Amino acid sequence: MTTTPAPPSSTPIQLSQSTYAALPPEVGVPAYDRSQVTASIVHFGVGGFHRAHQAMYVDRLMNHGLALDWGICGVGALPHDRRIVDTLTAQDGLYTLVVKHPDGHREARVVGSIVEMMFAPDDPQAVVDRLADPRTRIVSLTITEGGYVVNQVTGEFDADDPAIRADLEPGAVPRTVFGYVIAGLAARRASGEKPFTVMSCDNLPGNGDVARKMMTAFARLQDPSLADWMDEHVSFPNCMVDRITPVTAREDVERLADEFGVQDGWPVVCEPFTQWVLEDHFTDGRPPFEEAGVQLVEDVVPYELMKLRLLNASHQALCYLGYLSGYRYAHEVCQDPLFVDFLLGYMEREGSPTLPEVPGVDLDAYRHELIERFANPEVRDTLARLCAESSDRIPKWLVPVINRNLEAGGEIDRSALVVASWARYAEGVDEQGEPIEVVDRIKHKVMSAAARQGDDPLAFLRDRDLFGGLVDDERFTAVFTDALSALHEKGARETLQAWNTRVTT
Repeated sequence: MTTTPAPPSSTPIQLSQSTYAALPPEVGVPAYDRSQVTASIVHFGVGGFHRAHQAMYVDRLMNHGLALDWGICGVGALPHDRRIVDTLTAQDGLYTLVVKHPDGHREARVVGSIVEMMFAPDDPQAVVDRLADPRTRIVSLTITEGGYVVNQVTGEFDADDPAIRADLEPGAVPRTVFGYVIAGLAARRASGEKPFTVMSCDNLPGNGDVARKMMTAFARLQDPSLADWMDEHVSFPNCMVDRITPVTAREDVERLADEFGVQDGWPVVCEPFTQWVLEDHFTDGRPPFEEAGVQLVEDVVPYELMKLRLLNASHQALCYLGYLSGYRYAHEVCQDPLFVDFLLGYMEREGSPTLPEVPGVDLDAYRHELIERFANPEVRDTLARLCAESSDRIPKWLVPVINRNLEAGGEIDRSALVVASWARYAEGVDEQGEPIEVVDRIKHKVMSAAARQGDDPLAFLRDRDLFGGLVDDERFTAVFTDALSALHEKGARETLQAWNTRVTT
């Protein structure tokens, strides 16, 4: 709905089941009776992206009078999830989704598809019981790229992860998503109930295949016969999910109260664009997602690779160089012609040549649409967010592009500069001598490698868990060291100018 500022004298209404009907007419609210909604989906990782995407699609169905038996039970499995669980519980599962258009137009809608919330550390057995309940027909995941415990080089399950090792101890109380999901499936098998579908919605190549491989590997270490049963009976559909969803800022909370009269402890903000391409492989039924605009396909891989290697890899291409150049938001970077030329060059000359045919997609139009989306000044997506957890992103999104182009004799100069810009960013000090807060699950490892670059220009590339054999490829290392040297000697902006000339001559 179109934003209309609330009258100055109005008092914002605290969002809850008993109050949402009294919200101003400018705010969209559920058109269905939430008391009639039952939860058949259990979702791990109820963050902003899930609420801007999957939960929104289910809510859209319910507003069409469909899928009232496909409500969502949200589960927080990690200690830091307590805040979102407490916030949504206090609001009866309701939250406000604010869509920010480039022209400043804003829409606010209350989403009601989440009808239960559970904080797993408080009662692990209750979560296992909820998964074992035959009402649960889909278990969906947004647990971040690093949540799948994959060795970046071998692609195998990392059974040495301390939390995984603890969950594999005989009689252990689950602490990880792996422990919960496998315990739930084991209970379903023991009772003779149909298994649920496991639906990954994370930014991983073959996310369903990765979920299957890692979950089954965990189960095989615990009970080989359970793993065999999973191989035969449990579905893990792949999907591609896309919607830019920045971290909710205090300003978003305040502006929602001021403009729409809604007091929401944790609203979600996002761009207008949304896409979900999903393989139609489900064990025990699914909502009629196609009625909400989801693309149901037999093979999602081409769409998935397009998104990972163009959108996600381009985020990495802009974030470190943008931050080092003094920008702090993605839209600032993508309103700068210097960066636009670089990003379009990467997408057209390095990312796109590694893609299979993507049915029904005009790649040139898609590339330019991405720049327009990134440049949306209302979304205010921070470069700090895009720079975070790089060790889980670059190996999955950009390194495959580099490897494919090295094999095919394609261009790699822009990709090498992106890797070098991460290496420069990981030194933890910007070009003005101010500290950079590096956020990464292996922060100390990547920063330690970056700190050795003065003596060893290839120190950063020597981590084979992140880069495989790139350090052994003379063509790549020559460009990488040139880029890293230029970043140190000339700075990011001048290096980028030189690179745009270099790759076009």
